This record gives sequence, structure tokens and C-alpha cells, in this order.
Amino acid sequence: MSNQESNQNPQLLSAKALAKMLSTSVRSVWRYRSSQALPKPVSVGSSIRWKLSDISLFLDCNCDMQVFEARKGAKK
Repeated sequence: MSNQESNQNPQLLSAKALAKMLSTSVRSVWRYRSSQALPKPVSVGSSIRWKLSDISLFLDCNCDMQVFEARKGAKK
């Protein structure tokens, strides 16, 4: 991702940026996504991105997806 892309939408993470944040591989990010072990991503054109706020909340609560969804709903 170029600096220009990351400056346009800093609140959205690519699979590569998310992998770096989680200290894992990009392939693992896609595995986590398919097993629903990560918050749902959003589609931006033909790209898949994760909201930084969702990932931060998910990591902060250190919980399963049900607890995350409940906390996310309470945060709104």
C-alpha cells in the first residue's frame, strides 16, 4: 500500500496491514476471516478492508465474537 492510499483511509486496514498489526501472515488473516475469528470486513470497491475501530475493540476485549458483537452493539 502506498503512503497516499494509507493517508486517504487510515481507519481502514488491508489484509497486509492487519497481518502486520497481528504479527501474523496475510494468509492467516484470510484463514481467520473464513473461520469468522475476526470482525467482519467491509468492501471498498473490489477490496476488502477491516475497520481499525473494530479491530482495536476486538483486541482490547480479548474475547470471542459473541462478546465482541455485544460490546460493539453497546458502543453504538
